[in-house]
Amino acid sequence: MPAEAKLPRPTDAELEILNVLWTTGRATVRQVYEHMLEHRRIAYTTVMTMMNILEQKGYLKKRQDDRAYVYRPSQPQKQVIRSMVREFVNRVFNGSAEPLLVHLVEDQHLNANDLEEIRKSIRKDTKS
Repeated sequence: MPAEAKLPRPTDAELEILNVLWTTGRATVRQVYEHMLEHRRIAYTTVMTMMNILEQKGYLKKRQDDRAYVYRPSQPQKQVIRSMVREFVNRVFNGSAEPLLVHLVEDQHLNANDLEEIRKSIRKDTKS
C-alpha cells in the first residue's frame, strides 16, 4: 500500500494490538492475546478478529509459520501516530497545532523537559 494512501483510523483496541506488534516486531495471535491478558480480560477470538481486521485495513501483514500465522506491522509506528495526530488536529483544531500545544502546556501535560525537546525539534526543523 503506498505511503500516501489514507488508512482507516485504528480503534483503541486495534491500537493496543499495534503497540504490541510495534514492540515485538512480529507475533502470533496467541502471543498478542497473552500480552493483552496481562492488562485486561479479552477473548482469544476477539484478538484474532481484530488482527484480521487490522490486516484488511492495511496495518498488518501475515505469513504462515509452521501451524500459526505470524503477524507483523506493515506501517511504522511513527507514520501511524503522525497520521492520527494530523487527523485529530484537523478535526478538533481546524488544522492548527498551536491551540493543541497551548492546551497541553496550560493543562500541565508538558513539563520543562518536554518543552525543551520541542524547542530542539523546532530549531532542527528550521535549519533543514
